[in-house]
Amino acid sequence: MRYRGTQIMRLSSKLLSIPAFVFLSLLPTSQAATDDSFVVNGVRIHYMVEGKGQPVVLIHGLNSSAAHNWQLPGIISLLSKDYQVIAVDMPGHGKSDKPLAEEAYGAQMVEYVIRLLDHLKIKKAHIIGYSMGGMIAVKLMVKYPERALSGLVCGMGWLREGSAMQKVLERIPAGRRSQTPAVCARSLGKLAVSEEEIKSIRVPVEVLVGDRDPVRRLFVAPLAEVRRDWKVVEIRDAGHLSCVVRQQFKDEIKNWLDKNSGRN
Repeated sequence: MRYRGTQIMRLSSKLLSIPAFVFLSLLPTSQAATDDSFVVNGVRIHYMVEGKGQPVVLIHGLNSSAAHNWQLPGIISLLSKDYQVIAVDMPGHGKSDKPLAEEAYGAQMVEYVIRLLDHLKIKKAHIIGYSMGGMIAVKLMVKYPERALSGLVCGMGWLREGSAMQKVLERIPAGRRSQTPAVCARSLGKLAVSEEEIKSIRVPVEVLVGDRDPVRRLFVAPLAEVRRDWKVVEIRDAGHLSCVVRQQFKDEIKNWLDKNSGRN
């Protein structure tokens, strides 16, 4: 099936957003996380830390936040039983600053994650990203392979450099009623990576995607052609917006970390 440009733009605008209404029926499962922030190039970045053990960085999706993507669904409380969980609000999201300058977004979002690891004096961590966060995770593993213990790409696959999808993402608007500056959404195309770069990643990587998620066709299928060694796990009865609340999704993250931290 082929998608026309306007169809792809509508899909992209939808699939890269995690609106708060998905979580309105959920209660916070943990209040133990430590809230803190630090400043990078004049931009204040908020983050949460909970638990002890091997470090795990959680990176949320567009128009979401650490709280909506990871805390409210209970993922932080689950993982923090065995790991040091670090959930960051990307600029333009959550409690972090919301700069309007284009240079604050795009590939610069990888730098915020690396600077956070430096700030916390962490040499390596498991990197987990959802949707936009998955793009950031892939770009990080390409640029800073020495900082990743493993990678879990969720609700995302391969944003290929030079592809039509890259150009479409550079034109998508911010979500409705979103406080995220539109320039953030338009910067996502700068997170694209080449085939050579995607093949250069050497740390263990797995992909989690909802079986009803358009991402599966748009981003995961192309990835599966060039990284057949990366297992793709489909989350049953899950679309792009509902995946993070599925118990299978949470269990798969925990199983991946246990496998790659030596707990299994």
